[in-house]
Amino acid sequence: MNASTLRTLLQQLQSGNLSIDQTLDRFRNLPFESLGYANVDHHRMLRQGVPEAILCEGKTEAQVLGIARGILKQGVAVLATRADSKIARALKRLHKKAVHHQEARMVVIQQKPPKAQGDILVLTAGTADIPVAEETKVTASVLGSRVELLCDIGVAGVHRLLHNLERIQQARVVVVVAGMDGVLPTVVSGLIDKPVVAVPTSQGYGSHFGGIAPLLTMLNACSGGIGVVNIDNGFGAGYLAHRINLLPGR
Repeated sequence: MNASTLRTLLQQLQSGNLSIDQTLDRFRNLPFESLGYANVDHHRMLRQGVPEAILCEGKTEAQVLGIARGILKQGVAVLATRADSKIARALKRLHKKAVHHQEARMVVIQQKPPKAQGDILVLTAGTADIPVAEETKVTASVLGSRVELLCDIGVAGVHRLLHNLERIQQARVVVVVAGMDGVLPTVVSGLIDKPVVAVPTSQGYGSHFGGIAPLLTMLNACSGGIGVVNIDNGFGAGYLAHRINLLPGR
């Protein structure tokens, strides 16, 4: 239930259009709705300004659809992450406004997209990092941030980064997605005065250890102003970047 719905219920109670019993019935699913296999957090929109997301990995199709129905009843956006093609097709059957962002592995259902605000810039070191970057972009966009993506500007050809430096300096928040050696966030942070969210990816050769190598590089960065999320966590990066982007006074 979002703030607008809550306000309407209270007004109806005060005006006598709803009885106390009817109002209590409307509040039955607050602060969460128990589905047996999941407790859907309907108060998250009130507490944090964003609805609960659905991590589809490890869930059955029926479970994902059940959670999505519960969220849709509250009139807020459905953000389904790590959705395979089968889950995506099921969600598209569930609601005509469902959009499958295939590269990001996400499905979004928005009744009314929010007005885009601020300026988040997502950078990838290489083309192989784009899926994680797309997850970041879609997440922040759905939450209400204006997001742009620049791809393949890693330090192996640092002139590509410097060519885009003016645009990078303009952004409120910069998200840097990198695998391999994971050094791009350090270089970017050393060139700008804005917060940098670093995202290590699982793209790389043998001693890369599935993303451990870039993760450690980012955690040990010598440039200040870098926050690091977990390996391949584009959703977490988009969520954090959105919050920083909309901080008062920024």
